[in-house]
Amino acid sequence: MDVSLEVFVTVVEKGNFTRAAEELRMTQPAVSQYIQALERTVGAKLLERTNKYVRLNQAGEIVFHHAKDILGMYTRMQTLVDDLLHRASGDLSISASYTFGEYVLPHLLAYMHEVYPLIRPRINIGNTTEVAEAILNHQADIGIVEGEYYHENLHIEAFAEDEMFVIVPNEERYAGRGEISLSELGKETWIVRESGSGTRRAAEHMFTSRHFQPDNKMEFGSTQLIKESVEAGLGVTLLSHWAVRKEISLGTLIMLKPDGEPVRRHFSLITQATPYHTKAAEIFLDLLRMNKAFPVSYV
Repeated sequence: MDVSLEVFVTVVEKGNFTRAAEELRMTQPAVSQYIQALERTVGAKLLERTNKYVRLNQAGEIVFHHAKDILGMYTRMQTLVDDLLHRASGDLSISASYTFGEYVLPHLLAYMHEVYPLIRPRINIGNTTEVAEAILNHQADIGIVEGEYYHENLHIEAFAEDEMFVIVPNEERYAGRGEISLSELGKETWIVRESGSGTRRAAEHMFTSRHFQPDNKMEFGSTQLIKESVEAGLGVTLLSHWAVRKEISLGTLIMLKPDGEPVRRHFSLITQATPYHTKAAEIFLDLLRMNKAFPVSYV
C-alpha cells in the first residue's frame, strides 16, 4: 500500500498534522515528508497550510477523492486474500434503508453474531438513494433497499417480499376494520417520507396506480416521527408492517389493507458488480437469501 496516500487521507480527515501523526503513530516531520513526497509524485501542491488549519486545494480535492477509493480497494483486496486462509472474520460495512435497517436488520445481526462472532458489522442507515451512492463510492460492502431500483454499474437482487398497509390512529371510526377504501381517506392528511425514500416511492406508486390523490400531504424524514404523528391524530400514512409491529401489538395504531389489498414490494440487496466479495460479505449475502433476517413468527 502507498503509505503516502494513507498519510494524506489521515491529515485531511484530522485537519491537522499533529493529530494525524498521533493517529498514525508517526512523528510530525515524518508526516510532512510523506505529504511532500506525494506532492512531488503528482506534481502539484495539495494542501493549503497555516498555523490554524489544513485545507485541500483543487488538486488536493481530486487526489483525496481517488485516494479514498484506492485505499478502500486495497483493504478489500487484502481481506479477500486473508479470507482464503482464515475463518470468516473482520469488518463488514452495511448500508441499509430505513425500514429494513431499523426494523429487520437487527434480527439478522443477532443471528449472525451468534453463528459468526468474529464478523464485525458496521451499519449506516439512509434512504434508498443514499444507500446506492454508498455502494457506488465504495463506502459500504452491501446495501439493502426497499422497492425497485436500477443502476447499470451495480448488482441488484430482490431477496424478500414486503407488504405495506395504511396506518391510522386507534380511533373508533377505524376499530374492527381490516381494510379501507382509499376514497374514504381523500380528505385526510397523508404523511409521507422524503424524496429518495423507497417508502415514499411506494406511496406515490399506490396513489398513481389506484387513481387516488390526497388533498393534503406532509413530508417527514423519519419513520418514527411519522408513526408518532399518526398516533397523535395528525394524519394517516403507508408503512411496512415491519415498521409498526410494536405499535399494532400495543394497540396504539391500526393497520388496514388499502382497497382490500396490501401494497407489495421487494427488499433488494445492492453490491458492486463483481464476483469477488469478502468471506464476511458472502456469509451475510447467503443469510439474506435464506431469509435469516426474519423471525420465524413473522415470515
